[in-house]
Amino acid sequence: MDGRRPEWRACVLSGAVFAVCMAGTTLPTPLYPLYQDKFGFSELTVTVVYALYAFAVIGVLLLVGNASDAVGRRPVLLCGLGLAALSAVCFLCATGLGWLYAGRLLSGLSAGLFTGAATAYVMELAPEGGASRATFVATAANMGGLGCGPLLSGLLAQYAAWPLYLPFITHLALVAVSAAVLLRLAETVRERQPLRTVRPQRPALPPQVRAVFGPAATASFVGFALFGVFTSVSPAFLAESLHVDDHAVSGLIVALAFFSSTAGQLAVGRVGVRHSLPLGCAGLLAGLALLAGALRWDQMSLLIASALVGGVGQGLAFRGALADVAAASPGHRRAAVISTLFVVAYTGISVPVIGVGLLTGPIGLEGAGLVFIGCMTVLVVTAAVYLLRRPEPARV
Repeated sequence: MDGRRPEWRACVLSGAVFAVCMAGTTLPTPLYPLYQDKFGFSELTVTVVYALYAFAVIGVLLLVGNASDAVGRRPVLLCGLGLAALSAVCFLCATGLGWLYAGRLLSGLSAGLFTGAATAYVMELAPEGGASRATFVATAANMGGLGCGPLLSGLLAQYAAWPLYLPFITHLALVAVSAAVLLRLAETVRERQPLRTVRPQRPALPPQVRAVFGPAATASFVGFALFGVFTSVSPAFLAESLHVDDHAVSGLIVALAFFSSTAGQLAVGRVGVRHSLPLGCAGLLAGLALLAGALRWDQMSLLIASALVGGVGQGLAFRGALADVAAASPGHRRAAVISTLFVVAYTGISVPVIGVGLLTGPIGLEGAGLVFIGCMTVLVVTAAVYLLRRPEPARV
């Protein structure tokens, strides 16, 4: 065991770098009401600003999602940290809506570089035989980082000075430390190629991955869509329907969903990868039902329960999906296949969120949320039925 400690230390450190980058992508979430007051834009604009990030992620995944397979993990991740720093600078300099667009765009580019490359990097730094635990480190770093962003900015905005500045100054410091850590970690791609060999890729799957990809991608889409609505709409719901203006509370509720996802991922070790996807679908269904109740009856308790239950369901489904897809992928295409899974997941963050924003004007936030919940319920039931009728054994 002692001989494997350096490898696990490197695995965990790379996960910490992953978490820092992802925290920056959700850092502005509790601050949107402050930006609305400062710049005077609508709730639809909030969802567009948020979705711009997801479109940037998708663009990077499609254009250079396989870049780290060619040029190496560390150069791609260092570039992602640089973009995360530029995003923070945009928010620090924000004097109008254009700066927010630029900040979210850069944040999406950073996350797009990180998602596939960092997931593969964390798993490759783990010692032999540690694939399952390394998958947890990678997915927990992703979701845990996403949860730490709104929690950190909500607390600083509520209880410290400079609410629109201090969160991003803090993140810049964390990015600098992460870059120093990354420079000390080993490169895992042995046969590197020049950058010119990287080509835009269509979402394509090796034949051995296709059987597990359908239900995995559907559950990932619904889980990320649920998180997308939480992060983009819940601050407005808390302020308008529940009259809660505390930024720390807003950030905490969003963070609960992501932290519950991490707990769900941890539970996969007990329930098994094969059962995690169907159980995750059940958790997502329950989370959607609780969210519908929260919107219909303006209940804070149901909103919190939705974050907890839906988060656990998302964690179960997402770790199971990632484990199945990664195990079925050939090593030289693993980052590209994982990037394809994230393309589907981030489509779930962007398209439904914009739909909710468009519907909020004519039918209100409650009506838009219920339409979203109905559509997501159909998708997750479809995935669950497929899994029950055609279960795939896990290959770990």
